[in-house]
Amino acid sequence: MSIFYSWKKLSLTFVSLILLMGVLAACGDGDSETGGESSGDKVIKLGGLFDESGATGDVGAPYAEGERAFFENLNSKGGIDGYKVDFIGEDYAYDTSRAQQVYQGLRDRHEVVAVLGWGTADTEALRKQIINDKIPFFSASYSENLKDTGNESGYNYLTAASYSDQGRAILDWIEENHKGESPARVALVYHKGHPFSESPIQDIKDYAKENLDGVVEITPDVLIELGDTDPLTTLQSWSRSNEEPDYTIINYTWGQTRNVVRDAKSLGWKTQFMGLNWTAGEGLIPAGADNQQWVDVLDGFIGVVTHAFPTEDLPGMEPIVEYLDSKGKTVEDINQKFVQGWATASIMAEAMKIAIAETDGDVTGTDMKAAIESIQDFELHGLGADVSFSPDNQAGTDKIRLGQLKDGEWEIITEYFGISDK
Repeated sequence: MSIFYSWKKLSLTFVSLILLMGVLAACGDGDSETGGESSGDKVIKLGGLFDESGATGDVGAPYAEGERAFFENLNSKGGIDGYKVDFIGEDYAYDTSRAQQVYQGLRDRHEVVAVLGWGTADTEALRKQIINDKIPFFSASYSENLKDTGNESGYNYLTAASYSDQGRAILDWIEENHKGESPARVALVYHKGHPFSESPIQDIKDYAKENLDGVVEITPDVLIELGDTDPLTTLQSWSRSNEEPDYTIINYTWGQTRNVVRDAKSLGWKTQFMGLNWTAGEGLIPAGADNQQWVDVLDGFIGVVTHAFPTEDLPGMEPIVEYLDSKGKTVEDINQKFVQGWATASIMAEAMKIAIAETDGDVTGTDMKAAIESIQDFELHGLGADVSFSPDNQAGTDKIRLGQLKDGEWEIITEYFGISDK
């Protein structure tokens, strides 16, 4: 073999290797969550920000799983009018700086037309940016701040009742159900300075003062940090200066909620413990050998239930059950936060359907905004309250239900209601 022939063969091999690497790199690009994009597919790109491993990952992980499942199921059935949804998402671990980096990647690298987000701090940090970028955003934060339709939050939309509306509705329920002639004493338990936990507090206080004066009395705040897993000392200190409340409204996720209830009950509190939507759900009672301990401690807890439990017999559960069956799973394998993520994704899919029809598939963020704001009385078939949006209304609903833990099982105790019903 001549030296020339060997060199030529080596060169061809090298070129082939480079081409192969290029093909593999192209196939691996995109961090696609659904695998929807392939040669010849018509694709709409959607971004996702998840907390699956951070401070709110206990509820964030099943929520993200529900979103992914919805689009996987949608794509398996042909997508939206022939368009597959390429759902590109990443776990930002509840780190606001990381969320901004992920968002910029979704915007610049993937050119998504909208985003399904997560937390309060990161969503509020991105409010002005998404207006500049004209990228609509469905957060899993229901902060009242995101209801603004103007220069502050003009591309944010709430797909469930705001935290403040949830708190207002709880106060209305207390007004209706409180026994006795004295005003109902209500304590608010939260992490001061934490964007999510503190978000509704002032609005709840203002509502009580302006609408329920003489009926509801808000006690001094009970301030417990989210990372304080042993809040007994704080509760003891508070109890030395204050009378035990009739009702206690908590705004955390599952883990810290159970810590507070456990330690308050150890001090003998007989208050009616209540919580906003991220306190409610199956995960409030952890599985494990000490399960009965938590069943006993949390018995009677009342939570805001914005979305259905998987075990509820509702028309909206049919596609979820069908999807789970295709995976060899049942409703026992998911929880209420999965349903919440699925329902939110379905609203975004409805907006995509409208935008595709209006643009013949050439969808931009501005088209998505117009599509979202045209949605009226979109039915979730029991998975959540129906939602409507308009240019003057970016809060889809103010309706909630209340559920109560009884012997370890959630029981729905109200129909959907909200302050707009008064």
